[in-house]
Amino acid sequence: MPSANVKALSENTREKLKGAVDQLEPFLNHYALSQLLGEDKDEEGSLFYKGLLSDLRQLLVYSEVAAEKLGVLLRRPNFDSEYGERVLYEVYHHCVNAFFYPKNECYSEDGRYAYTGQDAIRFRYKPVREARNIVLSVSKIFEELRDDLSYYESDYMTQRRMQGQK
Repeated sequence: MPSANVKALSENTREKLKGAVDQLEPFLNHYALSQLLGEDKDEEGSLFYKGLLSDLRQLLVYSEVAAEKLGVLLRRPNFDSEYGERVLYEVYHHCVNAFFYPKNECYSEDGRYAYTGQDAIRFRYKPVREARNIVLSVSKIFEELRDDLSYYESDYMTQRRMQGQK
């Protein structure tokens, strides 16, 4: 991929990741498990919110680290296209996959709804409005990142293997 394209994609990706961080961090700083559970302290709800908060914290850390790596890359006087491609690969495989395939499976994407204009995210348990809103809000960012970085799903590593690199 040409260096100019990698640089533009790196800038765009960094801005999107910063947008996700700007939404996730206040949510995670404001809401605790007890607030999300409210009066309804059933076992299923407790497990759901513990898993959801854990997945969102992990997504926040991945996004912050990737945004910082992209920031360092973009601040260098000479843009390192090869390192940029590596970081974009990591963004796809850590951030995008962390969102769409959460460890605790509190929500999942149902592709059948992608073309209907409805939200494609389906929750395992009916969450409170704030939890639902944060997941749906960042889902739009990670959908865009997935579309932008789809090349890095498999083609990037195939290219590296053909060049004899890991």
